[in-house]
Amino acid sequence: MKNTVKSVGGGIQRYSAAPLPFMGQKRRFVNQFREALREFSSATTFVDLFGGSGLLSHITARERPDARVIYNDFDDYHLRIENVERTNAILAEIREILAGIPRMAKVPADAKAQIIALFEEHEQSGFVDYITISSSILFSGNYATNICEIKKQMLYNTTKQTPYVCDGYLEGLEIIKADYRELFSQYKDIPGVVFLVDPPYLSTEAGVYKCYWRLRDYLDVLHVIDGHPYIYFTSNKSNIVELIDWMQSNSIGGNPFAGANRREVSVILNHTSKYTDIMLYRA
Repeated sequence: MKNTVKSVGGGIQRYSAAPLPFMGQKRRFVNQFREALREFSSATTFVDLFGGSGLLSHITARERPDARVIYNDFDDYHLRIENVERTNAILAEIREILAGIPRMAKVPADAKAQIIALFEEHEQSGFVDYITISSSILFSGNYATNICEIKKQMLYNTTKQTPYVCDGYLEGLEIIKADYRELFSQYKDIPGVVFLVDPPYLSTEAGVYKCYWRLRDYLDVLHVIDGHPYIYFTSNKSNIVELIDWMQSNSIGGNPFAGANRREVSVILNHTSKYTDIMLYRA
């Protein structure tokens, strides 16, 4: 299913990081990414398949105002941008509740109850950006996506002291929401297209895709970059480059696991971390 959200005009604002919290944004790659974009001087369309926070799309639109920039906002980041003033107002109320509590200190039970009540009140009247707000009441680097997750956790006074500013961040982008495979199929035969490919980390929960991002999912993305201009992001944790190099230089005569029996055992490390041990055998 594809849904066109909106298209907005050009602007001059430049961001080197996403204005609202988002895990996995490529702010450390900003300068290198700008340099890489210069290698595609003849491109007419850039398609950000895994748009995330929109930072890659934002930079592309600023560096290449002559080209179309398609931002696949599967995470509905634009809704968080549109509601930033509401978010700032909620954070202002939280700062009042936490007045007198030292920075980084645990939030007492009575103050936590007031914050939960505040969320319940605002949920009745509209959108609550729990990801942004939770970054101000959870320990550094932690986020929540709903009120239930916040109720379960210890709160800390990490509140941002200044309002968030998002002016012009999404200007110049054509924002859509689609499965990346459908979006790729739509644009793969268009002359001058370049695909921006920043898939979820291997072996992690894939955010709004609501599934575990497996090796097979990661390898499926390679169809996108095979034979098409692209800028692709990965990490050494995935070992995807080494895997492809090995497959290119070795042959094992088919799938060695074909016909094997598979057994699995779940291993729980703590209340937030678990993994699965797998045994394969073939007589």
